[in-house]
Amino acid sequence: MHGTPVDTDRVAQLRAELVARVTAQFERLGWVLAPEVEQALLTVDRHVFTGAASLEEAYGDNAVITKRDERGVSLSSVSAAWLQAAMLGQLRIRPGDRVLEIGSGGYNAALIAELAGLDGQVTTVDIDREVTDRARQCLAEAGYDQVEVICQDAEFPVPGDRTFDKILITVGAWDIPPAWTSQLAEGGRLVVPLRTMGTTRSWVLERRGDALESHGQFTCGFVPMQGAGTSRGTGVALLPGDKVGLWLDEGQRVDTSALDGVLSAPRAAVWSEVTIPEGTSYSDQDLWLAQLPGFCLITADQEAMDSGIVDLPWRYGTPAVTDGPTLAYRATPRPVDGDPGHVEFGVYGHGPQAEQAATLLAEQIRAWDRAGRPDPHLSVFPSGTPDTAVPDGLTVDKRHSRVVISWPTAR
Repeated sequence: MHGTPVDTDRVAQLRAELVARVTAQFERLGWVLAPEVEQALLTVDRHVFTGAASLEEAYGDNAVITKRDERGVSLSSVSAAWLQAAMLGQLRIRPGDRVLEIGSGGYNAALIAELAGLDGQVTTVDIDREVTDRARQCLAEAGYDQVEVICQDAEFPVPGDRTFDKILITVGAWDIPPAWTSQLAEGGRLVVPLRTMGTTRSWVLERRGDALESHGQFTCGFVPMQGAGTSRGTGVALLPGDKVGLWLDEGQRVDTSALDGVLSAPRAAVWSEVTIPEGTSYSDQDLWLAQLPGFCLITADQEAMDSGIVDLPWRYGTPAVTDGPTLAYRATPRPVDGDPGHVEFGVYGHGPQAEQAATLLAEQIRAWDRAGRPDPHLSVFPSGTPDTAVPDGLTVDKRHSRVVISWPTAR
């Protein structure tokens, strides 16, 4: 769109419509769009940062891809507006704040500049020179040339031995490198889409000494981090052509030879009697189930779903457990007889111990219900922190950190 005249009245209308849709989506989720974030969305010209996208695409509901690799995989994008608004709300930027953004597209940095005001300082970093050159050009065109744009691997500290009041990560991360904690002021906020046990959540973390403690989260997805912070999970095919597979992370292992043909074994079904209103999010249950030995995620293509080979509520990663030649996974919740609008959680099992494995996973769902369906809490400590210095919970050792998921509000 650069250099192409646009109808300013039309752009203002599209910005207003975008904000109205974001507000409505927040209301459906029980969230509130912060007034200052709403004003930033109404102010910044999103289309300046979306390349060749049409105005309707630029101000639409989806992310706009701005760079792909040779295989067509997205390397850089302008994220969906609702997601940007939600993460900026988590960050709670105040006028005068020093803010570091890791993962640069330009538009989000412009929103941050609006929130931090004239007395604030905004730095945006990306590992890709093409991305930072483009961000710098777009920011200048949109009137935000005060934003500092740096090309480097953000696994390492930005130059100048600086600290920031707020740090926002806009790429999918697997770990919290020491640089992020050391650059964050005491009591400062870090918002990061962190992948743990195969699932990614946007966590709000506040610094307390060398540790980070969470203050809320929601499920999301992002372009994965490049450079020294790259970490890939492992896919295990259960059927040829990756029709159905398992996704392993955090050093998980399965006996792939033992699982050969497991889905052709008869299916055992165990229903939990735990119900939820249809359409209600239950993604927090995933981390509760991750406490089970043999936990992993099961994935499938649409053909495998349509043909009934597997029955998953989410084809890109549904909780499962394996034990040698046996597999069990959370099924698509079924309608509850006599209770319209509610669905019941269930589990399907395959293999020689199918019913036992399905019962184990169903009982963990019941335990989640008995505990009050608690919200997960995340604590992050430096790698090597002794067990005696971390809270009880699901401890995951990463490259630079020890991550502990706990449920303080559990009954």
